[in-house]
Amino acid sequence: MTARPREIQLQRITYLRGPNIWTYRSVLEVWLDLGELEDWPSNKLPGFNARLLALLPALAEHHCGVGERGGFLQRLDEGTWAGHILEHCVIELLNLAGMPTGFGQTRSTSQHGVYRMVFRARDEQVARVALAQGHALLHAAIRDEAFDVDAAVAAVRDAIDDSFLGPSTACIVSAATDRRIPHIRLNDGNLVQLGHGARQRRIWTAETDLTCAIAENIAGDKDLTKTILKACGVPVPEGVSVSSADEAWEAAQDMDAPVVIKPSDGNHGRGVTLDLTQEADVRAAFELADKHGSEVLVERYIRGNEHRLLVVGGQVVAVARGESAWITGDGRSTVTELIDSQINSDPRRGTTEAHPLNRLDITEDEVIVLDLQRQGLTGASVVPAGKRVLVQRNGNVAIDCTDEIHPDVAHHVSLAVRAVGLDIAGVDLVCEDIGQPLEAQGGAIVEVNAGPGLLMHLKPAVGQPRPVGQAIVDHLFPPEDDAAHPGRIPIVGVAGSRHGALIARAVAWLIHLTGTPTALACRDGLFLGSRRIERAGKQFWDASHRLLMNREARAAVFENDAGLVLGDGLPYDRCQVGVVTDTDGWQGLAHHDVFDADAMFKVLRTQIDVVLADGVGVLNAADPRIAGMAELCDGEVLMYAVDGPEGLPAALTEHLAGGGRAAVLQAGRVTLRSPQGDLNGPDLHGVLGRKGRGGDAGLAEALLAAVAAAWGYGITPELIAAGLETFELNAAA
Repeated sequence: MTARPREIQLQRITYLRGPNIWTYRSVLEVWLDLGELEDWPSNKLPGFNARLLALLPALAEHHCGVGERGGFLQRLDEGTWAGHILEHCVIELLNLAGMPTGFGQTRSTSQHGVYRMVFRARDEQVARVALAQGHALLHAAIRDEAFDVDAAVAAVRDAIDDSFLGPSTACIVSAATDRRIPHIRLNDGNLVQLGHGARQRRIWTAETDLTCAIAENIAGDKDLTKTILKACGVPVPEGVSVSSADEAWEAAQDMDAPVVIKPSDGNHGRGVTLDLTQEADVRAAFELADKHGSEVLVERYIRGNEHRLLVVGGQVVAVARGESAWITGDGRSTVTELIDSQINSDPRRGTTEAHPLNRLDITEDEVIVLDLQRQGLTGASVVPAGKRVLVQRNGNVAIDCTDEIHPDVAHHVSLAVRAVGLDIAGVDLVCEDIGQPLEAQGGAIVEVNAGPGLLMHLKPAVGQPRPVGQAIVDHLFPPEDDAAHPGRIPIVGVAGSRHGALIARAVAWLIHLTGTPTALACRDGLFLGSRRIERAGKQFWDASHRLLMNREARAAVFENDAGLVLGDGLPYDRCQVGVVTDTDGWQGLAHHDVFDADAMFKVLRTQIDVVLADGVGVLNAADPRIAGMAELCDGEVLMYAVDGPEGLPAALTEHLAGGGRAAVLQAGRVTLRSPQGDLNGPDLHGVLGRKGRGGDAGLAEALLAAVAAAWGYGITPELIAAGLETFELNAAA
């Protein structure tokens, strides 16, 4: 090998967004040309293995195909090729960046030195950054050059931060995934669709499509919220709206007690100053609150700890308590230095969403500055040794106390949220002890907030995390609804090259006749019912996937050819009925390294791999390869075939003998066979004859596939027969 080998060439990079030949999930597929490295496996590169492990020590944990810790090291010592090594480098960089990734594969192609490498890719841009960094790291290890692993990990982590859902939204999506509810991200932010078609729900962080806009506006007006809560008997602090510092001081005097001054429509505690008794402090607090809201409220100060309670669907599901932040002087350090050394040094504090507590910065928090001024201090003041200084009165709500809440408190909080009208809310409550009734201790509800943050409940600084995402998903998709597949509409997928569009259109038409609004994506276009809403274009996957966003669709049918599976993956994750008609069409797929019908089997099996356990795989028994997919199907298998001069295919005969169902075309008429007995199906010879296409064996076989799929879907033989009479063989222009 030359002293400086040329780089591994990344020939082609494809993001497979749906189920594909590799896995059910999205992956990045990379075609690699190793060049002269094809002749230099890892055990022939002097010092390479040691250099690679010095850069990425955790590669020792990778099992690889060996199936145990150290498996990848064993492969390195035995000699493995650069494409496989790159796969593990990329996976490890993703692991180090906080995105655990276990799936990857590297396979040779028909071209010498060219490989296909894939790895799990939840997001395309993150995957591309990880690939680029892993590519550079591998070359540095091969050439014995320096490489900054920390910078590479930081680049991947930055891509994750830029691309991924926030923690609140992510926990809801994760809970939905646990219940096998599919999701679609609708924008670059946190707007996510849970479920498909008419059975979908939408979330935007902790707001849902059940969240009432009127209720949100009420919650945004703190004075109006208090009026409504008070009318319902919910304890709230006495308070008034003021428009000047003079009015604020006058209101404070009338209350004859410590007061709180805050903006009427602020959030996150901004502009809120507590426990005010002096005129100067009241006036300063008014000016601060006036910057953060349209109005200013003066309220009686409620003594006790701040609590945040999360209410979902009328139930309190999580409670967090706050605590004040203090520093203790040492006679040498300034207030700012003490905040950094005694408060911000806590590893639970930080500036990212991964930290349950925020760092305190007096240059950015005017409330802290005001509280320090009330104590005669500034950030530059040196605090005498032993003196305690209050830095922050609230804003540290991160101590879980869900198990401590008194039933009476939970009742008042739930009542408050129902009175405002929110389905999900964060309630701010102040009391001495959350385990005692509010009235006895003078506690009160001070705010009801729409779209609450969930991080304090997911990553409390103290106590156990709460399954708040699960609570929200169960609210949107109640388990008691007894739906076998919550959030899902029935999907039929048709894979093959013979009359795929015709079969898909026929199945969609038959489902439509059951009274079910049905979406259809095929090469003839995109349809909802009988109305074409879009022509099929080059971005067929995107257009097909968009059908699942249509709230009108209660079922969907998709035509999927091999090129779609290889270039994008399927546009859905699971289906109720999957149809495979043939293994033709490989002639145009050489660029995917597909050269014969055997290779097509590996592609088209993807359609059967995604059939639900209570679904049906519909297979053409005339092709032994397709019939062999029966063992790959999680659901029932239903075969179909033409009973010709040589009789029925052996696979279908064996299938019937084993108690399976089959649709058989004999002398132009379909018979639907099952262990319960035979049923008369449609007379396809007559149907095609009346449409001027009698004797077209190809069309007859296509309609037979459609009949089998419709029967597998659950449509009665009578409706199938009647529906084919009205079905148009040619798509509407």
